[in-house]
Amino acid sequence: MNTPGEPLGGAEPWPAPAKLNLFLHVVGRRADGYHLLQTAFQFVDLCDELRFFRRPAGVVERFGEVPGVAAHDDLAVRAARLLASRHSGAGGVAIEVSKRIPLQAGLGGGSSDAATVLVALNELWGLGLAPGVLAELGVGLGADVPVFVHGQAAWAEGVGERLTPLDLPENVYLVVRPDAVVSTAEVFQAPDLTRDTPAIKIRDFLMAGGRNDCEPVVRRRVPAVAEALDWLGQLATARLTGTGSCVFAAMPDEETARETLERLPVRWTGWMVRGLNRSPLVARRQLEQDRAGRGR
Repeated sequence: MNTPGEPLGGAEPWPAPAKLNLFLHVVGRRADGYHLLQTAFQFVDLCDELRFFRRPAGVVERFGEVPGVAAHDDLAVRAARLLASRHSGAGGVAIEVSKRIPLQAGLGGGSSDAATVLVALNELWGLGLAPGVLAELGVGLGADVPVFVHGQAAWAEGVGERLTPLDLPENVYLVVRPDAVVSTAEVFQAPDLTRDTPAIKIRDFLMAGGRNDCEPVVRRRVPAVAEALDWLGQLATARLTGTGSCVFAAMPDEETARETLERLPVRWTGWMVRGLNRSPLVARRQLEQDRAGRGR
């Protein structure tokens, strides 16, 4: 099919924002091998955009290409199929994903896409599921999916699914992606990963911050990330987000962020972004609900 067909819902795209892990402590490991974490998630205004188009009931497909991601591996497609398989009121859909968030970068792009699919199709298919139900469904796709579903900056524990809302300074950040990708699985399987960091309280983080326990592992294995951390660290406190490969630092203002971005080595990619405590997905969901209410 050369054209996507009839839109499902309004013409406005559905945003899927990136996130930063402002810190990441690995505090233990479960018997099943999953790691126990403490982290603080904050969204940023770098977003993928998703659009949805009508298909016959039972048909779930992706329209267009996402470089480096086969349709059957795409978390957006998997989320739609999972939702359709669990709820009889589901219809069909074609999903078009406009990618802006880089892959394997620690910014949560795949999980955010999956969450946006769950939230959007819940509205567009009229399923009426509560956010908690969608988040529980989404955790099977990725530990970061629940925070994107709920759409609120949060303190996270467990494998990342136990969330406490946070209000954090909405800083200007410079995000840098060096010429490298990082495998999350390899980082968490690394024998030199610290897995016994003492648990802290939210107030401890708010007063003193934290570190990223994955950062030393990535530094040793991926020289390009180590170089980016050192380069950015000359200007501000630089940190790895998630398991990388992106690194970030809070900037004092937009002017400083722009000036720093202009000095970025040409082999790297960078973005000036704004931290967001409330995901733009929340406003898009409300828009769809308002539209549906007016149509009744």
